[in-house]
Amino acid sequence: MRPIRLVPVLLMSLPALCLSRPGTAQEALKGGPSPAPAGASVYFVDVKDGAVIPPNTTIHFGLRGMGIAPAGIQRDNAGHHHLLVDTELPNLSEPIPNDFNHLHFGAGQTEAELNLPPGEHTLQLLLADHKHIPHTPPILSERIRIVVREGAPVPGVAARKPGTRHPSPKGAKVYIASPPNGAVVPRTVLVRFGLIGMGVAPAGVVKANTGHHHLLIDTPLPPPDRPIPNDFNHLHFGAGQTEARVTLTPGRHTLQLLLADEDHVPHDPPIYSKPIRVLVTVSGRPPRARVARPVRP
Repeated sequence: MRPIRLVPVLLMSLPALCLSRPGTAQEALKGGPSPAPAGASVYFVDVKDGAVIPPNTTIHFGLRGMGIAPAGIQRDNAGHHHLLVDTELPNLSEPIPNDFNHLHFGAGQTEAELNLPPGEHTLQLLLADHKHIPHTPPILSERIRIVVREGAPVPGVAARKPGTRHPSPKGAKVYIASPPNGAVVPRTVLVRFGLIGMGVAPAGVVKANTGHHHLLIDTPLPPPDRPIPNDFNHLHFGAGQTEARVTLTPGRHTLQLLLADEDHVPHDPPIYSKPIRVLVTVSGRPPRARVARPVRP
């Protein structure tokens, strides 16, 4: 997934900002009608309070205890990210404003490329439902202070020798949770991914024992020591998705999952599922058996 380039314009001066932290104060806040499950949290993956970053920086968002759903898609225990830049929390019972200080990620993105001017800034994440209204209780991160400085190192980037691969933990597995092998499915089918013994992290995020999913359609496994191709036979889910709606032509197809690291390179040893076979029909039902007509004498 290509990061979205965002160039926020600062509407408030830093001294006017009041920093807030999640916890008891968050629990007392009220949002909109969509409930949030207990223990859910949102956080910055690769920037911390007090971090010094370069002007052009890709930051990544983390979410625990809930799922990602794009704006307009109503789903229980799910939402999408909003990044607050140099501003206080908005009215939590109304849709979050959409401007240079309130950045929306309605497509379900879990990363953003920021272009901030040098100096001090504040960042805070706020999750919201399909109507951009925060949940109850609201799911918000700690508001952190960062310093933007020319020449600062990029956060979260670890040096790796060319040609090396991240090790995969013993017993890790990836599998297709649905549809089952041999299923008859419609042209647009929901494929759900399962992962055991590892965590999911978006593309670009360096974190041990994690990766993101790739769905291989009608193609063999690619070379394990190179980035997985990105085409109609190799679908990337770099935002950390664990399910996807895929449109297939009528006929028989094979589906297989392959996990890969922040650079789309499979782990060592590679983590891949058994391939499954599905039959795609226009109706999504098995084709009718043909009845032989009697031969007239």
